[in-house]
Amino acid sequence: MTKPGKSNSTKKQKAPRAQWPEAPSLRSDKTKKEKGLSPEGSEVDGRAPVGARISRRAGDRLRNGHVWVYASDVEAVEIGEREAPALLPVADNRGLLLGTALYSPSSQIALRMVAREAIGEAEWLKLLEERLKRAIDVRMMMLGPLVDASDSCRLCFSEADELPGLVIDKYADLVVLQLLVKGLDSPAVREVIVRVVRESVGGKSGVVKDAGGLEAIWERPDPRIRELEGLAAPSQEPLFAADSNNPKTATQFRLNGLKFHYDVNAGQKTGAFLDQRENYEASRRWAERLGATGRALDVCTYQGGFALHLARVCRAVTGIDASRASLEVAERNLAANRDAIGDREVDWVEGDAFDILRDWSDAGETFDTIVLDPPAFAKTKRAVEGALRGYKELNLRALKMLRPGGLLVTCSCSHHVSGADLEGAVAAAAADTRRRVRLLDRRGAAPDHPVILNIPETEYLKCLVLEAE
Repeated sequence: MTKPGKSNSTKKQKAPRAQWPEAPSLRSDKTKKEKGLSPEGSEVDGRAPVGARISRRAGDRLRNGHVWVYASDVEAVEIGEREAPALLPVADNRGLLLGTALYSPSSQIALRMVAREAIGEAEWLKLLEERLKRAIDVRMMMLGPLVDASDSCRLCFSEADELPGLVIDKYADLVVLQLLVKGLDSPAVREVIVRVVRESVGGKSGVVKDAGGLEAIWERPDPRIRELEGLAAPSQEPLFAADSNNPKTATQFRLNGLKFHYDVNAGQKTGAFLDQRENYEASRRWAERLGATGRALDVCTYQGGFALHLARVCRAVTGIDASRASLEVAERNLAANRDAIGDREVDWVEGDAFDILRDWSDAGETFDTIVLDPPAFAKTKRAVEGALRGYKELNLRALKMLRPGGLLVTCSCSHHVSGADLEGAVAAAAADTRRRVRLLDRRGAAPDHPVILNIPETEYLKCLVLEAE
């Protein structure tokens, strides 16, 4: 009696090897035909296949849920004599297909995964549309209950919304976007973004789905990223304008019931810092709860975010910033909110935060509440050591000026500086000043800036709320 043969269906299946298809391109079918390519991107003229092969270390990182591949982990890129494509299939060091990535040939982050399978232009644009619509719908639901107090938020947060390199912020009736990756720099991508934003963003109420409330969509480049990524200079015209003859560039938006001026052509990043929205309100709430409502100091105030929130409960508030232009906007914001803060004293001081805090602490100045919200001190891992010295110095000077029982709110927006690093710097400052510091709250960015546990870079903002005994 012969033994029955094993069914082929029970054989162990191997992971597929990369097929190295023609690089998905955002060029038109006509252009492809002129260059000897079929519309589907299959090879028709005998040229070499395309794709990227990455190191084992990078492959393991992707399998663990991250989406970045650094240039130093790219073992080979095969694109022949073609122009660098927007999308590349990615394989590990054994040739096993890992998915498709946006390709940035001149960046330190060479590949940013957008799919776990091989996809082309049409599939990518469909994914972009679906993911962006989902991201915006979630933000609009968040704004719904808050719309009377806050009408602005981040609509899309790059990797956290599965759209690497795409940042979109809403300031009342203006929307501003940044394309931070070479692979996004195309008319087709912009067309999808504009269409989804116009369809999804609410009307003037911030909730009603009525595109009539959207005045303009602007693209605002980041000069440093543009240089690193090799991006083309964006158009000076809006991507959309309700009034094409006179496109709106400035507006007034609301955060926590306060009014802030916004200008597309001014300010940092996309123009304002929406990630601190809930921390602004938390600082006001904790100052009131601790009775730390005498003198308040907002260090690196920018356009007065923390200062104006504290002015609702504190007798006198001083904001410090090195930028005169930012303080001029802060003064305009103060004038716009006089009805909310009354006649409380608010003043602005232009200068270097380190110099001013050193001089004031040596002179014996005292405050009931101090907020430290400096710019990113560590933009690379190599800068972390120096950044921690800076954080320690700022917190040491603040603790020297803080009255017993006073409130210290200290922040870091450097994703290379961990929460533990920041706490260690504050603890060292507390030891040097012989102050006992009690942790009241650990905070991060507002929920419209979600954190993805497998992508630690999304948790960049750290905020500690402390009481100095």
